[in-house]
Amino acid sequence: MFEKILIANRGEIALRIQRACRAMGIKTVIVYSEADSEAKYVKLADESVCIGPAPVAQSYLNIPAIISAAEVTDAEAIHPGYGFLSENADFAERVEKSGFVFIGPRPETIRLMGDKVSAKNAMKVAGVPCVPGSDGALPEDIDTIKKVTRKIGYPVIIKAAGGGGGRGMRVVHTEAALPNAVIMTRNEAQAAFGNPVVYAEKYLENPRHIEFQLLIDGQGNAVHLGERECSLQRRHQKILEEAPAQGISEALRNKIGVRCAEACRQIKYRGVGTFEFLFEKDEFYFIEMNTRLQVEHPVTEAVTGIDLVQAQINIAAGEILPFKQNDIAIKGHAIECRINAEDAYKLTPSAGRITQYHAPGGPGVRVDTHVYHNYMVPPYYDSMIGKIITYGDTREQAIARMRIALSETVVQGIKTNIPLHLDLLTDASFLNGQFSIHYLERKLALHNQQAD
Repeated sequence: MFEKILIANRGEIALRIQRACRAMGIKTVIVYSEADSEAKYVKLADESVCIGPAPVAQSYLNIPAIISAAEVTDAEAIHPGYGFLSENADFAERVEKSGFVFIGPRPETIRLMGDKVSAKNAMKVAGVPCVPGSDGALPEDIDTIKKVTRKIGYPVIIKAAGGGGGRGMRVVHTEAALPNAVIMTRNEAQAAFGNPVVYAEKYLENPRHIEFQLLIDGQGNAVHLGERECSLQRRHQKILEEAPAQGISEALRNKIGVRCAEACRQIKYRGVGTFEFLFEKDEFYFIEMNTRLQVEHPVTEAVTGIDLVQAQINIAAGEILPFKQNDIAIKGHAIECRINAEDAYKLTPSAGRITQYHAPGGPGVRVDTHVYHNYMVPPYYDSMIGKIITYGDTREQAIARMRIALSETVVQGIKTNIPLHLDLLTDASFLNGQFSIHYLERKLALHNQQAD
């Protein structure tokens, strides 16, 4: 087992990884930007290294600075968390070539699954159901593209092969709008990801977004830990997640989960991984794989009792999975609300100093956050300042506990999206499970229209 791990991230996930390491008796090194010098996890670390000023290009995306920090502190491994460099194959490669262990998949696997076209092809080979679409990248010739999209059937969605985070995608309802959509998506893909390759898929009108959590030791053992419901999104970013998803039978869960596990074996995957699907009319359609820890991993931990961060570390250290698929049991229900420093309905960021803070508590309540009284929320990074997770024997109990937890939470000095979460938790469509990936966007639009 490692004696010292460098955590190449910030915010609540840096603290989450740090706590896992401390529980395992592993020392931690925190790298931080000048804007995060007063962060809780910086103070709690065994060692900390400032790697640059606030802008991410000069700090959290500064690969040479992170590698140098690992070298001067004699760290043995680097945990990338999520976001930033977590799915950057070049970073993983640099880490390994510098003599450290990257706590995540191998670089070649990240590249394979990071390209949406190659990922989809790999899943087809493994028997994982995929959204109907183009066989690989779209060609340059627009007449050939039109033939492809006619075969798929409108509406279609044009996607960047190297995309993510909701960027690099456009829905096309008519053939007349196709040429411009392809050009614009290619330009956006080149600018955002350095890769202009795009592909086309059938646009599902009203699907849910359901993902499967996988755990693979890279030594032939792979298990799935069930699914998560991630349909409540704004600007293609998840805001509330739960596990398990409603309406998924154990037989269907195992059918899809086992196929995902087999796909991981075929591509020689190592670590944690998440298969994201669109789900419509009782059918699953693979859209992408995330080769990192997910923000919403706590809901899976709650219903399985498995610490995913410790599992990541154990796998990276060369250990085999201590359980088989038959040992995994999904018990109870868990919900996660992402707490963002933003206007609840207009979604505008709200940086500033937290003048009063009080965290909720009680049975089945977990709070993952790095903020505290008098903490300054910097304007340079993602707006998420924490997560509240509740667990119950039933979905109804988990919801009731979340309502109480949110009502107890005090964050003053900045705006948060807690009012939106409280609104959702009394929403009839949410309570009845009658929502899709478009539901929250429509709800927000209606609210803002009425407010104006």
